[in-house]
Amino acid sequence: MTFFGDGFTYGFCVTIFAFFPLPPTTGTEQLIEGRVISAPVSLSYGPSTKHQKLFSVISASTFQPRIVKKSSYSLIELRYPLKMSSKSLQYANDFVSFLNSSPTPYHAVDTIKKSLLAKGFNELSEKTNWRGLIKKGSSYFVTRNGSSIIAFTVGQKWLPGNGISIIGAHTDSPTLRIKPVSKGTSNGFIQVKCETYGGGIFHSYFDRSFSVAGRLFITKNGKSYPKLVKIDKPILQIPTLAIHLDRSVNTKFEFNKETKLVPIAGLENPTGAKNFKKQEEKEHSCADGSDLSDEEFQALDSLVSRHSPEFMKVVAKEAGVEVSDIEDFELILFDHNKSTLGGLNDEFVFSGRLDNLFSCFCGTEAIINASKTLANEPGIRLLAMFDHEEIGSQSAQGADSNFIPSVMDRLSSLTGNEANADAVGHLSNGSYLYETSAKSFFLSSDVAHSGHPNYQENYESNHKPQMNCGPVIKINASQRYATNSPGIVLIKKCAEKAEVPLQLFVVRNDSPCGSTIGPIVCSKLGIRCLDIGAPILSMHSIRETGGSYDVEKLIKLFQSYYENFSQLESTIIVDGHLE
Repeated sequence: MTFFGDGFTYGFCVTIFAFFPLPPTTGTEQLIEGRVISAPVSLSYGPSTKHQKLFSVISASTFQPRIVKKSSYSLIELRYPLKMSSKSLQYANDFVSFLNSSPTPYHAVDTIKKSLLAKGFNELSEKTNWRGLIKKGSSYFVTRNGSSIIAFTVGQKWLPGNGISIIGAHTDSPTLRIKPVSKGTSNGFIQVKCETYGGGIFHSYFDRSFSVAGRLFITKNGKSYPKLVKIDKPILQIPTLAIHLDRSVNTKFEFNKETKLVPIAGLENPTGAKNFKKQEEKEHSCADGSDLSDEEFQALDSLVSRHSPEFMKVVAKEAGVEVSDIEDFELILFDHNKSTLGGLNDEFVFSGRLDNLFSCFCGTEAIINASKTLANEPGIRLLAMFDHEEIGSQSAQGADSNFIPSVMDRLSSLTGNEANADAVGHLSNGSYLYETSAKSFFLSSDVAHSGHPNYQENYESNHKPQMNCGPVIKINASQRYATNSPGIVLIKKCAEKAEVPLQLFVVRNDSPCGSTIGPIVCSKLGIRCLDIGAPILSMHSIRETGGSYDVEKLIKLFQSYYENFSQLESTIIVDGHLE
């Protein structure tokens, strides 16, 4: 997407066209490669009215232009090849590291926890009373199920009933989850049977090198506790059928998810030895060589009878425990190919789980950055990251649970003074929650659809977001997204303060539309909402593509939202009257 400005420098432009007169534009129209479209809503990124006589049209990608302000036009000069700024590069590389350390929601939350603790955030527990624990000017977080997390900072000037600026995202992504009984063999292959999770593009899972990660529940000394595990080697593959045996594979690739989407983990006879004895024929059934006595009763079959013993050995070894210590597990598959920057100028992020670790990472960075500016803050800044969005959010740790309402309930009557900080408000006995909700805002952030170069006919003609050109406001008349005009006004002002361009997106009338946690949370809380996110390609594929420059842009927008919401909220009048 082309951007114009007065004195701004953009790092993604290449083709220069001759000067020619600028057609008249209105509203939020921008000229893109000679076409006028309704794209960024931020007018500060369009040409100012006094510099509209002549201009240069620029399109993405390999040179960095400098916009020189003249009395009658804005001249764009090419100076040097594109290089990512040090801050953009740092954020992009940090994001890639976050992706590689977060193959599951449990790992993502654990990584986020460590980042928050390192920056002075304090951990709370839902099982305790928060009275006297929370102080103005301080930062906190609380987790649920180890896969959802809420972080918040309390302004020094917080008063009961003040508003809360919220960003919401989700920690889960479509994947394959190992079944409770996964043991399988076929034609000499060891199989690990899996269950589909979410609406993945599962044909992209074939012929990929997979590994396994998740959490184990370990029982020792009468106590059971979770332990994260991540196997850093490829151990699974879902093979396709050779084209020689199915000539239609390139024109019609159809498969049964129950019978064909089954990973292989090894061979029953790995060396081809003639005297090989199958596992079930061996004297011992347990992977560690131990027998269960006849007197012992188990409510469920042992793990080594439900799963491949060889598979369980690998998992236990990686976790540093014995197979007999593992009570149960929740393990999922992840692409062993590392997340990485790519493209001619490292303008892309190639990775799984961009949906929606993109928003989780940017939200975490933003709330940490904004925690340094609490001195004059009258509100609370909150970041909520939920599990189970990809399967409907209806779980104890999903966005449709009481997780965020219960935290807001505790915070809405918070005074910050230990002497008179009674147990903070409850839905049944206080009005501060409703007053707080009416003054709050929920920024629902999930990734958006970038315009696709090979499938342009699938997009509404005036709404084809461009990668690395800023966050995308998502709009749907049927409320699949929760955006409305007051929210657009708010986020536009935040974007202008941060000098971050915005884009707009709606689906075609003849196209289906996904949804987000936005409509769920705003209807539950009666809170204002807007849906926004970074544009990506191949959403729900095992390997998605995002923009490396969009990482910094989304962080800057989120930080501006946190730091400016309290000031801007009172200037946007919807219900009531102007004073």
